Amino acid sequence: MSDCCSAPGLMPFEKALAEMLSAISPVTEAESIVIENSLDRVLAEDVYSPVNVPPHNNSAMDGYAFRIEDRTNTERLTLVGRSMAGQPFTGVCGKNECVRIMTGAKMPSSCDTVEMQENCQVENDTVHFLSFRKEGDNVRYAGEDIAKGHLLFAKGRKLSTIDVGMLASLGVASVAVIRKLKVALIATGDELKQPGMALTDGDIYESNSHTLMGMMTRLNVEVLNFGIIEDDKASIRAAFEQADKNADAVISSGGVSVGDADYTKEVLDELGEIGFWKIAMKPGKPFAFGKLPNSYFFGLPGNPVSAVVTAHLLAIPALSKMQSCHAYMPIKLMVKTATALRKSPGRMDFQRGVISTNAAGETEVHSTGSQGSGILSSMAVANCYIVLPADKGKVCAGESVQVQLFDSYLA
Repeated sequence: MSDCCSAPGLMPFEKALAEMLSAISPVTEAESIVIENSLDRVLAEDVYSPVNVPPHNNSAMDGYAFRIEDRTNTERLTLVGRSMAGQPFTGVCGKNECVRIMTGAKMPSSCDTVEMQENCQVENDTVHFLSFRKEGDNVRYAGEDIAKGHLLFAKGRKLSTIDVGMLASLGVASVAVIRKLKVALIATGDELKQPGMALTDGDIYESNSHTLMGMMTRLNVEVLNFGIIEDDKASIRAAFEQADKNADAVISSGGVSVGDADYTKEVLDELGEIGFWKIAMKPGKPFAFGKLPNSYFFGLPGNPVSAVVTAHLLAIPALSKMQSCHAYMPIKLMVKTATALRKSPGRMDFQRGVISTNAAGETEVHSTGSQGSGILSSMAVANCYIVLPADKGKVCAGESVQVQLFDSYLA
């Protein structure tokens, strides 16, 4: 049985990813920004809580606050005031007294327990307690959620919507983040036309840069879109030189396959140290990675699905490392396939699938159908990859397979 290692010139997917990541040096320049602009930015330093959360002892229930020692002597306490959220009780709750308190309201200083209102009967200023409590019942303590000085988020964390809310809840108005990466996008080919233009014989609409633009938006980088560059050596060289001068990373689509009749490889060899890899993965065997004078270069195949898959599984992890971001771990599951899967041993296969729950309540995955590298619709209807190892052959319906769920870059 053949495998990716025995096929001449094919590099295992895992090795390609590891070699690329080991060659990447992260960006370290930082800037301070207000939290309103911090979504999907990467922290440049640890964030510690400046306050306790909650900031004071407060009630977990609507009810009555009292001292537990008073309840050992009597079932009735005298009501002396009330504590509301934002309007705490400022008086003194003495012996055999209680305070009406609402959820989230600050506990009176002398009280240590709360009884919920459903277990109380009130007559004028007297509260009759119908049950007994332990000290501390229905009380949330200062710092119970987050203690002052606690490490909230570590350097390298990419801030989510909840993270931004957490920062606001602690009174943090600004954070230090890694500066935004600048990523240049280049598409090459005389046959490519922008959407909205008329097609002539042999033309196709260019879609890769539009898909990549969406992925880069989710990555939260600054995009320099060079559009479509004609198959002319001087034009291609000028575009790559300008991109390298202004960007941290350059991503091109097309021109990295064996036998491509264009100048991309020739220009890249002249400008930098680029490795043209043949990776044991499907889709996406042709891939280029290396260093231009001022930037890293990622060369994607021209076929739409191959471009998306290599960008997602190779370029995005590399760019994340450049952002000084913690390594992203995709969600992978083992489920049964409801459809037979065609495959020949030799390359790791990332087939497109739809994971769902069947009538029996079992999780299963269906193939999207034809897996050609030009069928972008297979990505549009999918919500996961069906990941088949390089040495695996065809798969029968009912067999267990590994699936990798699509993340926000493809959603």
